[in-house]
Amino acid sequence: MAYVINDNCVACGTCQAGCPADAITEGDKYSIDPDVCISCGTCAENCPADAIYED
Repeated sequence: MAYVINDNCVACGTCQAGCPADAITEGDKYSIDPDVCISCGTCAENCPADAIYED
């Protein structure tokens, strides 16, 4: 299952910097491409806003 980013995202970039699959794109709220996400959980572990969860 891919991870998703909810509205708590503060666009700090921590998740994108740590993603080994390069599945996260920048924006007002970051987003995770479910076709690229390898479900490793690194993004959720590193998110300071607890804005990432497994869908």
